Amino acid sequence: MTTPETSPAATRLRRAVLLLGLTVALVAVAGPASADVPEGWSNPDDVDVLWALLVLGGIPLALALLITAFVYIPPMVRGERVAPGAPAVENQWIGGPSRSAAELAGPDTEVSEAGGASARW
Repeated sequence: MTTPETSPAATRLRRAVLLLGLTVALVAVAGPASADVPEGWSNPDDVDVLWALLVLGGIPLALALLITAFVYIPPMVRGERVAPGAPAVENQWIGGPSRSAAELAGPDTEVSEAGGASARW
């Protein structure tokens, strides 16, 4: 089964009708936004542009800088590299031996509990 081909003029007409319909819908929805303040409601003063930029831009920027400082300063104080691709920190096993895990003592008898998990409770 083949799909019927539409002419370029029909495609342009369909797109124009769709665009016109969307434009009318957006204007109809935005109409109430241009209404005056109802009677009995307060009419607040306009907000200063500098104050709006400070509140809407400055506060989020300050929070982002504060979070970045909380993330990066502790490792830098410990002397770790925080750059991407930095080598892994050598002592990740907290409270473990200072040697590698391959140097742990293995079980030497059947009842020995050395060597890690024994799968018994």
